[in-house]
Amino acid sequence: MIAIRSIDFTSPARARFNENYKFKITFECMSPLEDDVEWKLIFVSSPDHLDLDQELDDCLVGPIPVGINSFEFDASPPDPTRIPDEDILGVAAIILTGSYKDQEFVRVGYYQNTEYDNEEMNENPPPGRPRYERLMRDLADKPRVTRFNIRWDGAAPNPPVGVAQSQQPLSPYNASMPGAPLPRDYSGQPSMSYSSVPNANDSMAIG
Repeated sequence: MIAIRSIDFTSPARARFNENYKFKITFECMSPLEDDVEWKLIFVSSPDHLDLDQELDDCLVGPIPVGINSFEFDASPPDPTRIPDEDILGVAAIILTGSYKDQEFVRVGYYQNTEYDNEEMNENPPPGRPRYERLMRDLADKPRVTRFNIRWDGAAPNPPVGVAQSQQPLSPYNASMPGAPLPRDYSGQPSMSYSSVPNANDSMAIG
């Protein structure tokens, strides 16, 4: 069982689109783990097109001792040329996932708004291809957390897989932004719960 204590941005929430995403992830390991934990960062540009997702980076963390642990995660930005022109501006999302033995146990999603770096270009976008070098990203500070019940080193998940724990709707960080609710759920796992985290230092018990 793992309890995430905090996920903190070490890079600015508002930054150039082509800058790296940098996180510091702090978590507590409740019991010895046999294997490493895998973390991935995924960029979702279009909620209706899974094939447009970009895996920005992944890393294995381990061996993990019992107690409080933390690590830095530095991920590359998405390739803007792989994003449809009509989706480059506006709402997108980044999704941080944690997996153990190929079982995803947590997903933390942040809304991202992309716009140009000046008001004139935002009001009247330049014709033709987007001006990638002028893009800014702005990340929401309240993530959506999805937790999955998994089997930790042979122990049966509690509650069993297939039983939802609880659900709480997400409040969009900017209701004026168009588009479907993000980040979407796409892993296909049947047992999950949702929560909105008020701030980055709230404890999220996983397992």
